[in-house]
Amino acid sequence: MQSTKSSAENSGTTSEQYNGFTAEERAAMKEHAQEQKKAAAQRGSSRVEKEAAAERDVLAKIAEMPEADRVLAERIHDIIKTAAPDLTPKLWYGMPAYARDGKVLCHFQSAQKFKSRYATLGFSDQAALDDGAMWPTAYALKELTAADEQRISALVKKAVG
Repeated sequence: MQSTKSSAENSGTTSEQYNGFTAEERAAMKEHAQEQKKAAAQRGSSRVEKEAAAERDVLAKIAEMPEADRVLAERIHDIIKTAAPDLTPKLWYGMPAYARDGKVLCHFQSAQKFKSRYATLGFSDQAALDDGAMWPTAYALKELTAADEQRISALVKKAVG
């Protein structure tokens, strides 16, 4: 008969044990599952209704953030909406994200989300940011200057293609 010991027991070490996902990661996965359920419940709604509801959800999520993250998220939201009005705001793992044809192009991750020392503006592989053989896909944010806002606007425009 085969042994049914856990992988931690089979690893040979008793002091090191894999604990799986962090509480923050599990919370993000739960938020994503809720987002998927909500999207499924809206299947009969028009595209305009779905997009309006998604933007309301994004704005509500931003409003829940601690002040430092909220200020950044509100500014990022405005910059993205101005630079790329065709992108649709939506929640993605509980984070404000901006999609084209349902596929996330970029997202804002608050510092509080994963207990980081900075917020992050991240871009997916859908973003047309390619620059040779290597390029950044995420940017740390602690505050936004006018120059930073212009740079983000240019990045979003480039990402859209």
